[in-house]
Amino acid sequence: MKQLLSCVLTFLLWLALTWSLTPSDIAAGVFISIVIAVILGDIYPEHPQAVFDPKRLFWLAVYVPYFLYFMVRANLDVAYRVIHPDMPIRPGIVKVKTTLRGDIGKLALANSITLTPGTLSVDIVGDDLYIHWINVTTMDPEEQTGTIVSHFERILRRIFR
Repeated sequence: MKQLLSCVLTFLLWLALTWSLTPSDIAAGVFISIVIAVILGDIYPEHPQAVFDPKRLFWLAVYVPYFLYFMVRANLDVAYRVIHPDMPIRPGIVKVKTTLRGDIGKLALANSITLTPGTLSVDIVGDDLYIHWINVTTMDPEEQTGTIVSHFERILRRIFR
């Protein structure tokens, strides 16, 4: 069941990316979707139908503009640090904790952090994420977690329960 649903989702993604309904594109999409479902079927989630849960879709729709807001804000901060020579830069790698339990949730959090300029996810070890931060403002791990992780984690916890 999970491979069939994964095949259908991959095919829908194919259609969205190609934006074409020609017979050759549809045939290629079906072929590629089947190959991907067979080869990568083991890594798909155990319950892929959870993707269609209305609550999760709602929180995903909330998360996208929320994430974009923080991404733009971080872009402006990094641009200001580049332009203004007196802005402090104290780069360092910090260790923050996450309360997310699933691997996909942790991956989404790490990618959200990496896509936000000024931070880069280096490693995930258990519940700890190692983040390269352009301006380490505190040495307290709880404050670092609050600054870097908590605003993303609140919504991601509702998407990836």
